[in-house]
Amino acid sequence: MMFTFNRLLPLLAASLALPLCATEIVGHRGASHDAPENTLSAMKEAWKQGADGAELDLWFSKDGHLVVMHDGTTKRIGGVDRKIADQTWEELQKLDVGSWKDPKFAGEKIPTLESIFEATPAGKKMVLEIKCGPEILPELAKVIKASPLYPKQLVIISFNYEVMKLSKPLFPEVEHYLLASYKKDKETGNLPELSEFVEKAKAVKLDGLDLHHGWPIDEAFVKGLKEQGLKLITWTVDDPEVAKRHVKAGVDAITTDRPAYLRENALGK
Repeated sequence: MMFTFNRLLPLLAASLALPLCATEIVGHRGASHDAPENTLSAMKEAWKQGADGAELDLWFSKDGHLVVMHDGTTKRIGGVDRKIADQTWEELQKLDVGSWKDPKFAGEKIPTLESIFEATPAGKKMVLEIKCGPEILPELAKVIKASPLYPKQLVIISFNYEVMKLSKPLFPEVEHYLLASYKKDKETGNLPELSEFVEKAKAVKLDGLDLHHGWPIDEAFVKGLKEQGLKLITWTVDDPEVAKRHVKAGVDAITTDRPAYLRENALGK
């Protein structure tokens, strides 16, 4: 009996060392509460704060470059009110995308996706939100397939269903999640139906949904998705109480502006 128990001790120790929560924490546009969103500084800050992954946004420049920025124009972040699609990479590189956040980030430039990949630690994930249309996919394919992160450390998300339909066959080993907000329809006043997004995701073999935290997410909600073979990411959760509910419900990942704060106050670690 003693021999058997002693042999079990290492297994018991290993089980106790396992994380109490399988929910991953993803930095929204990096650790965007503490650094200018979608910059290399924000991504590095996310890793410093112990995030499991970091999310960023992608547009396509006039001359065919991948542009890491959330908005369709450079007004809010770069101070120039022009569409990204109407600017060349050379023009975009002249913008200061750090000063708006804090003077200490003055001079920060729009990063290349390659530079962000290079700064991503082993075992961490990069979540790429495609903000534009399918025109971005050929160039994105070149960069992704040359990346050391491909395919297991990458995730692709988008609100654009046509992009998802075309992207999944290009990167079959990369997880894809369809984004969905939770707003009332302006004409009908109705909130969106989950079944619509489930059907769309399953029709093109996506891996899951990425839902705004306003959806009525509880254990039954998540169980229903899992029974359909779909995973669930939620965004953008900065309230620890909301995060606790999502963790209890069993979501796969939570996207937040504050990775360290949320991990400490919602996951207790």
